[in-house]
Amino acid sequence: QVQLVESGGGLVQPGGSLRLSCTVSGSMFRYNAMGWYRQAPGKQRRLVGMIFPTGPTKYADDVKERVTITGDPGTNTVVLAMSSLKPEDTAVYYCYAREDGSEYWGQGTQVTVSS
Repeated sequence: QVQLVESGGGLVQPGGSLRLSCTVSGSMFRYNAMGWYRQAPGKQRRLVGMIFPTGPTKYADDVKERVTITGDPGTNTVVLAMSSLKPEDTAVYYCYAREDGSEYWGQGTQVTVSS
């Protein structure tokens, strides 16, 4: 059974930064894509960014200047780093993995940007 376990998140002040980690079960090389989505209150879940075994990382236009997503095959972990946080970054952040035609999600971690 595929498991995606997220950590990080919480309350962050505007202008601050965050680091979210997602550890996946098994080797991350089994996945065609891995990354992060987020869902703000009352809104649809939207892509933050995605990494692939080959090819460039993909970032959403509204965060690409502030986000870095990296993968560590040694620990099977995908990390999201975001800087210059704004109140509108408040959302539940979800880890995502795709293996062939199957999609997997983490349980989500809340990030609240507020002073």
